[in-house]
Amino acid sequence: MLVGNIRKMRSKIDGENKDSSVEYSLPIGDSELALNQFIGKTLKLEFTGEINCLHCGKKTSKSFSQGFCFPCMRKLAQCDMCIMKPETCHFHQGTCREPDWGEANCFVPHYVYLSNTSGLKVGITRHTQIPTRWVDQGATQATIIYKVNTRQQSGFVEMAFKDLIADKTNWRTMLKENQPDRDLHLEASELKSKLADSMDKVIESFPLKDIEEQTSEVVKINYPVLKFPTKIKSHNFDKTPIVEGTLMGIKGQYLLFDTGVINMRKFTSYKLTV
Repeated sequence: MLVGNIRKMRSKIDGENKDSSVEYSLPIGDSELALNQFIGKTLKLEFTGEINCLHCGKKTSKSFSQGFCFPCMRKLAQCDMCIMKPETCHFHQGTCREPDWGEANCFVPHYVYLSNTSGLKVGITRHTQIPTRWVDQGATQATIIYKVNTRQQSGFVEMAFKDLIADKTNWRTMLKENQPDRDLHLEASELKSKLADSMDKVIESFPLKDIEEQTSEVVKINYPVLKFPTKIKSHNFDKTPIVEGTLMGIKGQYLLFDTGVINMRKFTSYKLTV
């Protein structure tokens, strides 16, 4: 039995073995619990009723922005709206909540990618978050299509693609099954052709070579799932403090029980007994 505040599940892919599944672990307190070993076995998670802010550690009656207390949510740059909508970055206006954090996290190379989650999807991530970002979203395939120099630039590129394909995953569809494989290189080529005029305008608005086309290997991701649910029932610690059942699999940031599914990232900073 382990007791402690949890963080989002960590994942690891064995790049040498194309047939291996993602290895998951759950940070809980000062420990890290390997989860794949429990697939096919009974697992019980119990919320103790305590939430501690991911940033300051203080007790909070409610979690904001996946793990923060209200004051920290209001003051931290990582909780600002521009993280969800990078094109709205206001750093150049001198109003960034934490300029040092912004320089370290937003003014670094980012990638725009295509992935196959609940269908074809466009997304963005920092260069340090590949393939973690893809795993967190439950992608079974992914490939990079652009490299840019800042987070804001990635937002403008993503916006150009959003007129043609989704930028969000339908989590219910993603959890019911794996989507059929797609030719992501062909999909990327067709999308770029359709969006040539829009992308030319985006590229011209930034310094030369700040936005570069990329053609990367298509990464295939396998998840440790014995059986996908046919009907999605979602567990919620705020409503039912005990989640228990046979762990049938793990995909994205979800644990798939025979009794329902739960998004562990949503409950970051909750204190659990496992």
